[in-house]
Amino acid sequence: MDQQSGWSFRTNHARMPLAVARDPAARLRDIAAACHITERTVQGIVVDLEQAGYLSRARHGRRTRYTLRLDGRLRHPAEAHLPVRGLLDLITPRDGER
Repeated sequence: MDQQSGWSFRTNHARMPLAVARDPAARLRDIAAACHITERTVQGIVVDLEQAGYLSRARHGRRTRYTLRLDGRLRHPAEAHLPVRGLLDLITPRDGER
């Protein structure tokens, strides 16, 4: 990718659920590092995704565990017929492909 162009194929709102799918018990700090974004940005994305019904979080002791709502539909009208699961399946390696 041309770093000077300032765009990529995936947004931070797509990267963050992928990190959660890989490790639902990951700390915000770990998610931020995996996505190459700040913790503050991850906090905002968590709020956005939770308010939109794509993500829920629950405290387990001192940790927070995240759960993705994989049957939720993508937001853009061109992809509104596709579930979130489809996006994750498309860009997440299957077992043995890592």
